[in-house]
Amino acid sequence: MFGSHSQKGTKTDADGLIGNKCRQNLWVYTADCMPIFFADKSTRNVATLHCGRKGLEKKIIKNLVKIFDSFGTSRDNLLVAIGPAISKEHYLVDKITLQEFYRKAENKNITVNLTKIKNDHCFSDSNHFREQNLNQLDLKRTAYRQLLNENIPHTNIDISNLCTYKFNNEFYSYRRSKTISRQWNLICS
Repeated sequence: MFGSHSQKGTKTDADGLIGNKCRQNLWVYTADCMPIFFADKSTRNVATLHCGRKGLEKKIIKNLVKIFDSFGTSRDNLLVAIGPAISKEHYLVDKITLQEFYRKAENKNITVNLTKIKNDHCFSDSNHFREQNLNQLDLKRTAYRQLLNENIPHTNIDISNLCTYKFNNEFYSYRRSKTISRQWNLICS
């Protein structure tokens, strides 16, 4: 959705916003999903995405880059920043979810060797740790690969190493505490 189509003082439900006017602020709120920011350093067009597992599976990054293509944006001029999101160490999923994710998000059929991961309190019935057959899913790495597949130079991509799950005093995390609270992220043109 174009930011200029939203009305002042209203919220729009969308997983992406594109700034097509100068001096426009685009806001997105996230908890464990990635805020991904795009900026064309030549035209100053900007965009933001709310991107998690489902967004990566649906190729939301590729679709947004196509919109920048329609603006005539050169890949060399496209800067991308991936903000704080859940890290792979804390995004644990079952084998089937992981296999489906890689099949859809990276067009790969993979066989996952199940490894036992000791989990924290979020996955235990009590304060005692127990072992579960869960696998780490790396959203940021997959987003990075999708950006590279769109021929965005790796030197134009910046990825935050902050984990929304781990840093409980700095960020909200749905997976950690089932909160409905979110962080607000913004980019300005």
